[in-house]
Amino acid sequence: MILPIVAYGHPTLKKVAADITPDYPNLDKLIADMWETMYQASGVGLAAPQVNKSIRLFIIDATVYAEDHPETANFKKVFINAHITEETGEEVVMSEGCLSLPGMNEDVSRKPTLVMNYLDENFVAHTESYQGFVARIIQHEYDHIDGILYVDRLNNLRRMLLKGKLRDISTGKVEVDYRMIFPNLKKRSR
Repeated sequence: MILPIVAYGHPTLKKVAADITPDYPNLDKLIADMWETMYQASGVGLAAPQVNKSIRLFIIDATVYAEDHPETANFKKVFINAHITEETGEEVVMSEGCLSLPGMNEDVSRKPTLVMNYLDENFVAHTESYQGFVARIIQHEYDHIDGILYVDRLNNLRRMLLKGKLRDISTGKVEVDYRMIFPNLKKRSR
């Protein structure tokens, strides 16, 4: 089932998400619905807070970038209860977009290497290191489970310049071809 994606300004996007246990209700269905939702919206990652679930779960399928970024070949994973333990290297600036911020892309600075503990969809524990473009995608999705959006990483001046655009997103004044929940959408009276 395709789930609606919450837009900028929704309170769930600002919460630090909670760890879950294997008995989390309907987890397999939620993960399947998240994959379907992400693909329908042409995304490469989706975090549970983006579908209004404040839990530490995100999914990534970066294989579409394999031609330009070989480390993304066959990179399709579920991350549960992820915790980054280390980020290293000289920060790299790249343009990022987000399904919760349709129509926007901004340059974001991130470290190129990370080490992370997480559980897969079978609740098997992993400690892994990621680099380059894969690390960036993980950091972007990981930010969602910590209540951070990429625009929060921009300097104050840039955020101020984007204020109108962000307001338009939160009120639904944006072109989008997937289901969304706009937190400040004004209902029309009859």
